This record gives sequence, structure tokens and C-alpha cells, in this order.
Amino acid sequence: MTDLLIKLFIKDYENVKDEGVRDSYGYLAGIVGMISNVMLFIVKFTIGLITSSIAVTADSFNNLSDSASSLITILGFKLSSKPADSEHPFGHGRIEYLSGLFVSVLVILVGIEFIKSSFNRILHPVKINFLVIPFLLIIISIFLKIWLSRFNKTVGSRINSTALKASSFDALSDVFVSSTTALSFVLTRWTSLPIDGYIGFLVSGFILYSGVTLIRDTLDPLLGQAPDKELVQKLEEGVMSYNYISGVHDLIIHNYGPGRIMASIHAEVPASVNIMKLHEVIDKAERELSNALKLELVIHMDPVNTDSEEVLKEKEEIESSLMKNFPAIKSIHDFRIVGEGEIKNLIFDVVIGYDKNLNKVNLEKLKKGIDEFILKKHPGFNTVITIDRDFTE
Repeated sequence: MTDLLIKLFIKDYENVKDEGVRDSYGYLAGIVGMISNVMLFIVKFTIGLITSSIAVTADSFNNLSDSASSLITILGFKLSSKPADSEHPFGHGRIEYLSGLFVSVLVILVGIEFIKSSFNRILHPVKINFLVIPFLLIIISIFLKIWLSRFNKTVGSRINSTALKASSFDALSDVFVSSTTALSFVLTRWTSLPIDGYIGFLVSGFILYSGVTLIRDTLDPLLGQAPDKELVQKLEEGVMSYNYISGVHDLIIHNYGPGRIMASIHAEVPASVNIMKLHEVIDKAERELSNALKLELVIHMDPVNTDSEEVLKEKEEIESSLMKNFPAIKSIHDFRIVGEGEIKNLIFDVVIGYDKNLNKVNLEKLKKGIDEFILKKHPGFNTVITIDRDFTE
């Protein structure tokens, strides 16, 4: 069914890298979700009124919030596809995340309201009227939600959409909610306990949990989450594959929305090679990797001395000993020796991984410890050390 809908309504559906095709996937998912959830709301709300079940009514409004979520998904894809302008030079891609955040708040508000209603139902129980046909309709709605979850997961995976992947999880959560509601609906036939209120309370709590989870998923890219490890690997290996480039560091990746990524990286090149030749290689790498990985890449050249045996030997020895004695250090780069005679300046950058304990004070202690360690082994050197953070973790 999913593949049939995609083939019927999306032209050139296999070309998911194209922004127009990606938007079509988003519109299709939003429309399917909105129609399905509006139908479920009408059916469950009617059942809730007929049977006086607060659990079923709460579940119906959960579906209504999902239909609002689908509508906002459509608007999010529409607005995020707007081209860049003078005020937003990197485009409007993050609107998709903002739309997801707005939906998350709606979900939480619905959960809070039904917690109140469910608590009131526990204090003031109402007799539930069990009917076979409404019960069967609830069972059918569970299977519809299972399909909708798989549909959103398939579409979300194809276009790498955080919003649709979250919708898939939300639909799967609704399967649990509706199943629990159906169970309470049956149990009310054999007990006078206010099970409906307790189940409504449980359903409301699950709605709140879904809302908080969605907020986390949409806030992470807005706040600046760590980049995808596979993309980091492809970028580093891609740059290293070009002539004259002997090392890379200081990779920074900025996400301005799905398909809108800016990346910058430093590439070490031999200082002895003609700068025009190096510039040609760097330009080629930027152009080809940008096209291949669908991003905007900027490469900064760092000339290093690759001809001096003294420099190469010292770098290898110092890097090995530092990484062995200082676990926080991942690598060193921009290594150079300046000066002549007995006293020389040893200049390099140290890359450290993420560590919550490495605050400003501890970083200074780390730097001082590195200084003392090197001077003890190499008393003829003055050290000039810069500490860099790895922003890809």
C-alpha cells in the first residue's frame, strides 16, 4: 500500500535527493496522516459520546492532535522549501524543525487536559456502555495506526526527515494507547471500578511522554547536535583522497535544515609545493565533494613542513607520547619547529574529545601539564600549544 501511494502521487519518486521530490514525499505523508487521523477522531469521539468513556474520548483527541501535527508537517515542508533570501542566506530549512516543535507543544497540552479529565472521572465514576460495533471499530483503528506508523517510517527513512520519523514513533505509541483503551472498554463489563478513568490517566501520561520525546527530537538539531558519523567519515576520507593532502582537522558541520549543510575543514598540505597548484587541488576537492555529498564545503589550507626529517621525527614521537600519557588527546596537527640553535619554539595544536569535566580551569591545567611533560623530555624547546575541541563528537 505504501509503495502504491508513493508511485501514484510522487513523480520521479526514486530521486529522493531532489528537493522537489523530497517535498512531495513530505506533502504525501502529511495528507495521508491528516486524513487518517481525522477519520479516527470522528469515529472515536462518536464512540466516546455513545459509551461515556473518557479513555476513548481522550484517545480521539490524541488522534485530533496527530491530524494537526500532519497539517503542520505539510506547512513545514512548504515553508522550509522557500529559497534563500537576503535575510536568510542559508534558506528556511529549519522551519521543518520549528513546525515539529509546535506540534510537540500541542501534544503536551492535550495530555495535560486529559490528565485533569481522567482524574475527575476517577473521583466521579460514570457507567460505561459496552457495545460490540464500537469495540470492533477501535480494533480496526489499531491496525490503521500500525500501517500509518510503518508508512511514516518508510517515507521518513527515504528522505531522512526527523519530523516524519517522529510521527512514525508517535503513531506506534498510539497503537499502545488504543490497545489499552480497547482493553479498558472490555473490562468495564465485569467490574464497577473506575477502570476507564485509570486507563484515561495512563493514556494521558503516554500522550505527555510522546510530546516530551518529540520536543527533544526537534530541539536537538536547532540547538546544534553532533553531526552524523557517516557524513564525518565520508568528508574526512573524501578530502584525504586528493593529491598533496596529508592530514585533516578542525571539521565543523552546520545544519540549516534537511539537505542544507555547511561544512568547513582544514587540510594539511606540503609547504614546498607551488601554492597555485595546491589552490587548484583544494578548489577541485571543494567542488566535487560538495556535489557528491549535497552540501557546501569550504577547505582551509594549512602548509606543513614535510621535507624536514627533524620535524617529522619530533612530531611522531611527541604525538605518540602525548596520546599515551594524556587520554583526552585525540591527535595533534599544524606541527612546526621555529628557530635555530639550542633554543627552538615547538608550535602545534592539540585536538581533544568531548569531556564534561574539561571546563576552562581544567583545560588550562591540561595545557600546563602538556607543557611540563614536553619540556621535561625536550628541555631545548619552548612550547606554543593551542587546544582545539572536536566538534564532530
